[in-house]
Amino acid sequence: MCNVTPIMSDFLSVRRSRLASELQLDDAILVAGAGIPIPLPEGSDQTYPFRSHAEYYYLAGHECAGGVVAFDPRDRSAPDGGWISFVPAVTEGERVWEGRAQMPGTPLASLDSWLATRRGRPIASLGAKLLNAPPDEAASHRVRENFKHARRPKDAHEVGLIRRAAAATAPGYAKLRSLLCPGVTERSLQIELEAEFFRHGATRPGYGSIVGSGPNAAVLHFEPSSRAARAGDFVLVDAGGEIDRYLADVTRTYVVGEPTAFQRDLYQVVLSAEEHAIARCVPGAEWKEIHLAAAVEMVGGLIAMGVMRGAPESLVEQEAHTLFFPHGLGHMVGLGVRDGSGLQLGRSKDPRPCLRTLRMDLPLAPGHVVTIEPGLYFIPALLNDPARRTRFRDCVSWGLVDQHLHLGGVRIEDNIRVTDGPPENLTAAIPKSL
Repeated sequence: MCNVTPIMSDFLSVRRSRLASELQLDDAILVAGAGIPIPLPEGSDQTYPFRSHAEYYYLAGHECAGGVVAFDPRDRSAPDGGWISFVPAVTEGERVWEGRAQMPGTPLASLDSWLATRRGRPIASLGAKLLNAPPDEAASHRVRENFKHARRPKDAHEVGLIRRAAAATAPGYAKLRSLLCPGVTERSLQIELEAEFFRHGATRPGYGSIVGSGPNAAVLHFEPSSRAARAGDFVLVDAGGEIDRYLADVTRTYVVGEPTAFQRDLYQVVLSAEEHAIARCVPGAEWKEIHLAAAVEMVGGLIAMGVMRGAPESLVEQEAHTLFFPHGLGHMVGLGVRDGSGLQLGRSKDPRPCLRTLRMDLPLAPGHVVTIEPGLYFIPALLNDPARRTRFRDCVSWGLVDQHLHLGGVRIEDNIRVTDGPPENLTAAIPKSL
C-alpha cells in the first residue's frame, strides 16, 4: 500500500530541513524503512493490516509498504536537501487486484547503487531495518534518541491533524450520552461510538476502543464485551478517532442512572486532580512532578472519603497510591499513542519505586502534546492480594474497600498542548460531567 500526494508538501520539506541538523548524523547516512506487510498464517492471500513504521511515516508523510527514506548529510546543498524517497515498483497483479497506482519517487531498485556509492560510511537505521543496509548500532541508537527528541514538539501540520481527530472524536462521545441506560451492552456502545468517528472524518479508531461497564471499568485495557450495563454502573470509555495516523486519546466515565454519593465523590476527586494537572502543563514543568502532585491530591481525596488513612505525601512515598492509581498520569500523543514518550536526552530512569509506572520523564516544552489521565479504580487483583493487604493494613479502610470491590473505576483523560502561555485542551469540546 502506497498513498502520497505527487508533490512533497511544504511541511515535510521544513520538517526534513530541521531534522538534518537535529539528528546529528556527523558523517553517517540515514535510512528509514517502512516495513512490509505480514501474511496471515492460514494462506488466505491476505496480510495483517499494514501500517508503515511511525519513524518512516514521520519522514515520508505517507504510507508505503516497502518504502525507504534516505538522507546523506553531505548532500544538503542539493535541491532535495540530501533527502530521497525510494518507492517499490507496482506490479501488474497489484494493479489488477488492488487498483494500486505507481507513486512518485525514486525506484526502490536504485537503493543498492545509492548505498554502494557511500560504502564504508556508518549507516544509522530508523524504522524497519533493511537487509541490504546493515546498521551501525551505536550510530543508530544515538540518532534514534535524537530523532525521538526532535519530533516531540508537534509542528503546525501535526497539531492540525490532532485537532481534526479531536473534532471527529467529540460526536462519538456525544452520541453515547443518549444511549446510557440499563441493558445497553458495551459492544453496542463501541459500535455507535466508532460509527460517529467515521461519520465525522476519522479514517479509523486510533487504538482498540475501551468500553467497560460495572466491574469492567476497573480493567485498564478492557475490550468491549456483550455485558449489559445495569442501573448504577460506572461506564468507562477510552477511545479516539484517527486521521492520517494522528489521533485523539480521550477517556470519559459515566454512570447509568443516578450516581451514589460515593460515586460522585470518587469522580470529583479524579476530575479535580485532572484539572489541576492540566493547569500544571507549562514549559519547564517536570512531568514526574506533575504525576506525583496528582497522586498526592487523589490520595488526599481518598482520605477525605474514608478509603485511606495517613498523610498523602507519605502514602505516595510508600506507593500506597498504586492500590487505586496503578498507572502513570499520561504520555505523549500524536503520531500514534505514546508518540515520543520516554526519557529526556541524557536522563536515566528515576529509581524511585513510586515512579516506576511513568511512561516518560522529561520537562515539558512548547509544542508537546500530552494526555492527562488520572484514575482511581477498585481492582480486585490488587486489592485482594494478601501481600498488599499486609503491607498496607494501616493505610486503607479495608472494610470500606470490600464494600466497593465491584464498583469499577473512574478515569478522565484529555489531550493537552503545551504553549508559551496557558496550556490548551485540544479535547475540551467533550463534556466531563458525570
